[in-house]
Order: sequence, then C-alpha cells, then structure tokens
Amino acid sequence: MAEVAKGLEKLISNGINSKYLTENYILPLEERPKFSSNESPSESIPVIDLNRVSDGLGQQNIIRKISKASEDYEFFQIIIHGVPEDIIQGMLGVATEFFEMPIEERAKLYSEDPETQVRVCTSLKSKIQLWRDILRHPCHPLEDYINSWPLKPENYREVANKYALEIRVLILKLLTLLSEGLGLDSDYLNEKFGKHNQIQLINYYPPCPDPNLTLRLPGHSDPNGITVLLQVLKEGKCIIVKLEKNDFVVNIADQLQVISNGSFKSVEHGTITNCTFSRISLPTFYGPSLDALIGPTNELVSKESPAIYRSYTFGEFFDSLTGSIW
Repeated sequence: MAEVAKGLEKLISNGINSKYLTENYILPLEERPKFSSNESPSESIPVIDLNRVSDGLGQQNIIRKISKASEDYEFFQIIIHGVPEDIIQGMLGVATEFFEMPIEERAKLYSEDPETQVRVCTSLKSKIQLWRDILRHPCHPLEDYINSWPLKPENYREVANKYALEIRVLILKLLTLLSEGLGLDSDYLNEKFGKHNQIQLINYYPPCPDPNLTLRLPGHSDPNGITVLLQVLKEGKCIIVKLEKNDFVVNIADQLQVISNGSFKSVEHGTITNCTFSRISLPTFYGPSLDALIGPTNELVSKESPAIYRSYTFGEFFDSLTGSIW
C-alpha cells in the first residue's frame, strides 16, 4: 500500500504533477535543452529497406549500408521490416489504454526498486526528475515473464506477447546482418548474447508547461545491444527523426561498441518535451543475458587495432550503472 500511495503522489500522469513545472523538474541552466521542442525534422539519417534481405545481392548491399551507418551515424532507420502494421498499432493501442486507465490502477504497479522486473515508475535516480512515466517489463523468454505483465487493459498480455515476438524476430535478423558486417559468422552476435535479454519500455510523456526547462531524457548511451528510438542527440545537436507510420529507428548501444572493438559506435541520444500533446513511445532494449561474457572479438583485434576494452560479464557491466533508463 505504501508503494501505491507513493505512485499516486509521484507519477507525472496523476493529473496534478503535469500541470505545473515545479522546482524538482527544472534543470540547471547549463543542462537545459539548447533546441526548440517545435524544431522541424533535420538532417537525414540512413534509411535501410529490409525487403531484399533474402536476396543475395540485395542482402550484401543492406549489410554494407547497416555497417556504414553503425560506424558513421551509430543509428539508422528501417523500413519494410516485416513487423505487421496491425501488431504495431495494437501495441500502441494497449500502451495508450494503459496510461489512460485511472491512476489508482497504474499505481498498483509502482515501484522504485530496480530489482522489480515489472514496474511503473517515473524519472531516474537523480536530483532532478524527468518528464516521463514508464511501464517496464522483460519479454524474453516469454514463458518466464508473461504471467507477471499487467492484467489491465484486459488484452494487454495477448497484444504485447505478439509484439514482443515480432520485434525479437526483427532484432535477430539485424544481429545477423551486423555480424556479417563485422566480417564474422552470421550467428556470432546471437551466440555472444548468451540467453539474450529483451526489455520492453512504454514511455508516457504528458504535455509540458515549459519545454525549455526540462527533458524527457538527458543525453545518454544505452547499456544493451540494440534500441529503438525516435529522437537522437548527436555531436551536441538534436537530430529530430521524422518517421513514417510503423517505421523504426535502431541505434547501436554499448555492448556492440565493445564487441566490435570500437568499429560500431554507441550513440548518445536524448528526448525533448513539448507543450501541446502527450506522447507514447515503445523502445525495446535488446542485449546479452547477465551471464554473457562480453569483450572485443578476437578476429577484430590485431597489432594495428589492439583491444581497447577489457572483457567482463554483462551482469558486471550492468551492476556498475547508476541511473539506468531500464
């Protein structure tokens, strides 16, 4: 009951906190957004059409494009990716329904304990709170976790199950292409990730009274392998990525930077607020299981390119994190 009461009080989506930008949400002057929340899309990013991935010549072209994007841009947009539109829209629908439920229902899942696998929470562990609420739950293996997912909306588990399976198929396809792009066996990253780890976040961003004073998320890189996102902060400026309906943006995260010995780069990114409408986003964090051994791949280490990272288990890396967005 204490956690429920805390959730009722702390969640931005409680209908009270989002009306006023109180002091605990206001960033120091030097950390405030240096771009407008109404900024129009800028700077094109690599767009990868996965439709020809089974065509030999087309697949080699896709591998080259993904590799170059992972080296130069650290992220890329994917289209014609194979995830059915109805499954994407279904997931967006139940995600929206979840945050439209009475606050008392959502608060039942509230927890500030990072060891709680399925939880609703807000912000990060920092002095300044961030302008978002999240629902977070693991997705792989599904049979281990699905019975702990939210019971409401009533079709949440059914819809999120289908979405998680489709996203995993897509990511496994990307891992194959990324492996080959590094000159490795096509199954290399699949095996390197051990038992695998898949986390689904639903971010809810209510309208913000003053977007110039706060952020949804500060600049950070992700600790996993691959993440889907909508906005990217690169080289100190905001690249606002405008997606067509049902398209994804994939970014390279920390573990792929280490495994590739720095060939692929983990992109720093953040998200900004707006003052006019609420928004739902669905990032899927995918990476190694906690017991997976991570380090520079032997084939990518040489006298000319010595190892620039030590080896570690992903659990060791994860334990060292503070304020993780997970």
